[in-house]
Amino acid sequence: MVHVPSLFDVGSVTHVGRVRTRNEDSCLVRTDVGLWAVADGMGGHEAGDLASRIVVHSLDAIEAPASAADLLAQCEERLFSANQEIIALSHARQGVIIGSTAAVLLVRDDYYACVWAGDSRVYLISGGNISQVSHDHSELEELIAGGALSREEVKDWSSNAITRAVGVDADPEFEVVTGPAQPGDIFVICSDGLTKHLQDDEILQHAATLSAQTACDDMLALALDRGGLDNVTVVIVKLLTPQSSERTRSPLDAEPQP
Repeated sequence: MVHVPSLFDVGSVTHVGRVRTRNEDSCLVRTDVGLWAVADGMGGHEAGDLASRIVVHSLDAIEAPASAADLLAQCEERLFSANQEIIALSHARQGVIIGSTAAVLLVRDDYYACVWAGDSRVYLISGGNISQVSHDHSELEELIAGGALSREEVKDWSSNAITRAVGVDADPEFEVVTGPAQPGDIFVICSDGLTKHLQDDEILQHAATLSAQTACDDMLALALDRGGLDNVTVVIVKLLTPQSSERTRSPLDAEPQP
């Protein structure tokens, strides 16, 4: 059985930004199966936008899951399929490196799973606090984790190569984090075009106080006002309390009279 979409308030937006000429980001909203994703492509000669679209199109083939475990298994299968398709595209283009980040949120049966590769992010806002569920697969993040640099020291670095992506390795590594999903929780999935310009507390303020679509639109506008140096993509998923969703008729309710 498919989850009831009215239990979610979902918004999404993607924009080329103010500097780039092509939008290499893609996003997917599949509220009917409890899946949302952001992909940020890389590669010259239009290959980046092809790569991100391949990721999204592959995930879009997921069918109504039988369980949370089935949804996660389908997601991983579709990501591996996208990986093979992008590698084939690279071979067809004389071996040029092509790839895409992937940040996927799954919600089913009171649990969430975050599956990702690269530096597109998934945040969770719960109890008025924001936390980054994913962690960036990037050179700078590895240096910070290893103690070689502090987060303050890398704040203004302009380059930060990603260390994992879909389509770069024949045996890709995807990271998975799972946890309980409760009414009132808010998830924000975004490409680095957003986090280049907005701090975590600003993402919290917008996502927690506005409707999902309004928050997406307002954060995009803010990123563009601050330079829009990259493509910007945001998907917001709010888990609503049952009382705030559309009422479903109880089987105990009286049948309407003919």
